[in-house]
Amino acid sequence: MKTRTENFLQRTVQIILFGLVSAVSTSSCAFATQQNYAQREDVKVFINEMVEQHGFDRVYLEKKFASAKRLDNVLESIAKPAEKELNWGQYRPIFVTEKRTNKGKKFIEQHKVTLQRAEKEYGVPVEIIAAIIGVESYYGKHTGRYTVFDSLTTLGFDYPKRSKFFKSELKQFLLLSKEENIDIETMTGSYAGAMGMPQFISSSYRRYAVDFDGDGKRDLWNSIDDVIGSVANYFSEHGWVKGGEVASQVTVTDTSIVKPGNPQKPYTTLAQLRAQGVKMKQGLDGKEEATLLKLETSRGDEYWVGLKNFYVITRYNHSELYAMAVFHLSEKL
Repeated sequence: MKTRTENFLQRTVQIILFGLVSAVSTSSCAFATQQNYAQREDVKVFINEMVEQHGFDRVYLEKKFASAKRLDNVLESIAKPAEKELNWGQYRPIFVTEKRTNKGKKFIEQHKVTLQRAEKEYGVPVEIIAAIIGVESYYGKHTGRYTVFDSLTTLGFDYPKRSKFFKSELKQFLLLSKEENIDIETMTGSYAGAMGMPQFISSSYRRYAVDFDGDGKRDLWNSIDDVIGSVANYFSEHGWVKGGEVASQVTVTDTSIVKPGNPQKPYTTLAQLRAQGVKMKQGLDGKEEATLLKLETSRGDEYWVGLKNFYVITRYNHSELYAMAVFHLSEKL
């Protein structure tokens, strides 16, 4: 026969266990609800659009979204991109290194014929094409470990700040998978959904990727020829000036003429900058349009003029630090 104390303890334990079980059950249900994107109204609207406007199978999409995973680490990464956290003095050593340079030179030697064919066809220098691939994925070593569908679903429906953009990229991604006959569950990329060696986002893949090896498929994961041709085509389509300069370091005596925020698009001419006291190397065409940039380093500020081709590089990644890293790496190659 149990004592009053024993009964009290038993009831207490039962209450605690019941509470834990209920909490776990509630938590599991909440987690499952949170993770089952197919049950969300905004996702249902998206699925309807893909079915009605693009001919997707409803059951197929519902199944894919039901199994899609919310990636919290993707949300953390998108909030703190390196281009916004670092200055030029911190950013440059990440991408412009002897190891990356040596690997780039080997890449050029191994694929010289294809690179030269791309330069001849699109007007984009071998070194620029190679530098892009080097900065983007270390020549294919780092192409991303995230499932692109999960990343874009997470960002499209759980990142309100840029939801419209990432929903659009998710749409483009699904269309791409249909066109190229690729299983969305096997396609991996960066946390932001960039894919393959050149790290094209879905819309860029569909618009600018080319079948440069002639096998009837645009493959930015496994075909080096397609990668090279696609990068060159991207720059050509964005107005690359054949034989034009990219950037040049200058001396600025009156720092008040430097516009805040480092505008990437050319807004003045080299002649006008010279008239404002900016000293630059000889040989630059005064009529050429340019932007004046201030880049911070631990040794003080550097000043550069970015020309039309510099702006074209920023169309690949909208960061002056990125464009400068590509330019510097290409100079070493």
